[in-house]
Amino acid sequence: MRTTSLPNAALAITLALAAGACGRKSDPVPRPRTSPQVAEAHWLSLRRLEVTLPARDTAGSDLVGIEQVRVYFMPLGAARPQPQEVLARGEVVLEKRRPDLPAPGRKLVLDLANLQRPSGWLVVVAVRVGNVVGQPGEVLPWLDPGL
Repeated sequence: MRTTSLPNAALAITLALAAGACGRKSDPVPRPRTSPQVAEAHWLSLRRLEVTLPARDTAGSDLVGIEQVRVYFMPLGAARPQPQEVLARGEVVLEKRRPDLPAPGRKLVLDLANLQRPSGWLVVVAVRVGNVVGQPGEVLPWLDPGL
């Protein structure tokens, strides 16, 4: 009767471990992040804005978290602008970052009492990690604080 020797068993275990470790040796490439859906906003009062953070991204997957919420401002023009126009040509007048943000799908109240801008338009967007800007929400009117 023949028995297996220790060197043959060690060789078999080494080969099995080496075969299992084959493959890509570099860091895994993360999947590209898609932008968050629209952050819905509406006025609670003259200077308080309620924002409902999106719960999903544009691909329909659940959002794990949102890095920041931005409010863009654009001065009055001849007509009401499109949301993408305010996002592209407007200036960021308020940013709220983690950890001061609620979970996706929850509400956030923004106080704009200190915003000293003339009459114009506002747009709110959610931003994911990696500076992936979400779709802009509805264009909201901003009245001159001096009125």
